[in-house]
Amino acid sequence: MAYETIIYEKPNGVATITLNRPQSLNAFIPQMNKEVLEALRDGERDKEVRCFMITGAGRAFCAGQDLKGRTPEQKGSLGASLREKYNPMIRQIRGMEKIVIAAVNGVAAGAGCNFALACDLRVASEEAKFIQSFVRVGLAPDSGGSFILTRLVGLSKAMELLLLGDTVDAKEAQRIGLVARVFPAAEFAASARAIAEQVARAPRGIGLIKRAVNHANLPNVESDLEYEAYLQEIAGRSADYDEGVKAFLEKRPPVFTGK
Repeated sequence: MAYETIIYEKPNGVATITLNRPQSLNAFIPQMNKEVLEALRDGERDKEVRCFMITGAGRAFCAGQDLKGRTPEQKGSLGASLREKYNPMIRQIRGMEKIVIAAVNGVAAGAGCNFALACDLRVASEEAKFIQSFVRVGLAPDSGGSFILTRLVGLSKAMELLLLGDTVDAKEAQRIGLVARVFPAAEFAASARAIAEQVARAPRGIGLIKRAVNHANLPNVESDLEYEAYLQEIAGRSADYDEGVKAFLEKRPPVFTGK
């Protein structure tokens, strides 16, 4: 099928999904959520596909939700948005045996960051940055971030990243366990592709490794995602969230009141 917001290719056993809204730093809109999920499901069914690689066009991996559509008058239900648009992608990534690699070429923020963290393996360009930006707009973490981040970096570091919303560069991300390998920007595309093709040549048992790790570390994905959606619905109704989005769009610091 033809895609509007992603590029989907399947060479050499690797299904490559390129988020393709570079003018918006590959921020999610409903159409992109839909197309990513369709591509993941297509690759899972395709016997020629052995693994996935997800990356971004331009200078970003994914800046999270496109907040242009989240003004107070248009925001709708954030809980419903997660249940309908984001949680299905995370469930698909974690639930299938095929390995999913995030090739993080630039900034990965908010839901875009946690979308990368939900993948089985992450490699990064030296230009990549990771930001748990939810606190900057008055939200709780979503897209699996509340439970996957903690398992990757530990409780104390996860709380630091979530509460302060600091930017983590590629080298620091590797040091704390967010990414496996970091490559120079000029070599990144080729190096990430080489790793994906290596995984695509691995035996069937690699999928059983993923099942074992899921069973031991992520046994409650469904209920955890639902609880995130419940909390995000509460946060999305707050005045602080409205102020956070308004401040973001106006490119100024937010003034939160705790309401």
